[in-house]
Amino acid sequence: MSGYQEIHAGVTCIDVGYVRPGFAAAWLIREGERAVFVETGPLPSVPRLLACLRAKALAPDAVEAVIVTHVHLDHAGGAGALLHHLPNARLLTHPAGVAHLTDPSRLVAGAMEVYGEALFLATLAGAVPVDPARIDAVPDGECFRLGERRLTLLHTPGHSLNHLCVWDEASRCLFSGDACGIAYPACAAGDRPFLFPATTPTQFDPEQYVASVRRLADLRPEWLCLTHFGPLPWSDALVGDLEEMVARYRDLAMTLDESLPQEAWVAALTALTRERMAQLGGADQTLAWLREDMTLNAQGLALWKKRMARRGQ
Repeated sequence: MSGYQEIHAGVTCIDVGYVRPGFAAAWLIREGERAVFVETGPLPSVPRLLACLRAKALAPDAVEAVIVTHVHLDHAGGAGALLHHLPNARLLTHPAGVAHLTDPSRLVAGAMEVYGEALFLATLAGAVPVDPARIDAVPDGECFRLGERRLTLLHTPGHSLNHLCVWDEASRCLFSGDACGIAYPACAAGDRPFLFPATTPTQFDPEQYVASVRRLADLRPEWLCLTHFGPLPWSDALVGDLEEMVARYRDLAMTLDESLPQEAWVAALTALTRERMAQLGGADQTLAWLREDMTLNAQGLALWKKRMARRGQ
């Protein structure tokens, strides 16, 4: 998918063009002549978000907030640059994310280490610091009013400690960032999505992940709006699939020595994924879509195992 997809009155999915089409999304929520962005994508995605505003006949000053689910650069790398174009917008984020957004140097250095300099420069490309005066650190359960619309921001650790999700009761859309996993349309088995957890470095915690998923499931959303990638009709089966995959990830990590080279972790996680896709009826060739995710997820899983080993668990 490329461009824009309106999934509900006032809710538009925007392909931000990160890595390849159908890989990462941002969302525009509109209420009359007022709007909010959820996620920004990386720095090079900013022109796509501004183009979406023009396509929807919205002026930049109509945007009242930019909400980022967490500070990873594929979700929030464009925040500082985007705000330069949106004179009335506040940046809403988890309190633990504020320091990283006002000074993204550690984020940039960490991402360059994880991705490698060439890939980093080609895809993420850095980040512009956000003016501290334009950031709101939102507590758990805070509501942002967009006209008559109430957007509730919920703290959801598990993928990262600074993660939050956005619940739009009017549309019954849940904007889940990475808290409810990843599901690329290209990897679906017929009508059944292949949903798997996002365990990228450095703060993955399986127990927190499942607790956050269960908290979100209690909202009974109609749409799960993934950053990676796009809208999914909500179902209890999705929740079950995701919880099972988190358990499999955890069990796999417990069988692997944390000192093994990264290639061994990637191979083991890829084999687990191939097995699960086969169980769901997915095509083996779609594993090529998941190469980057297998590498990043394996890195995050190995770091979690190392933390457990240090704690003697």
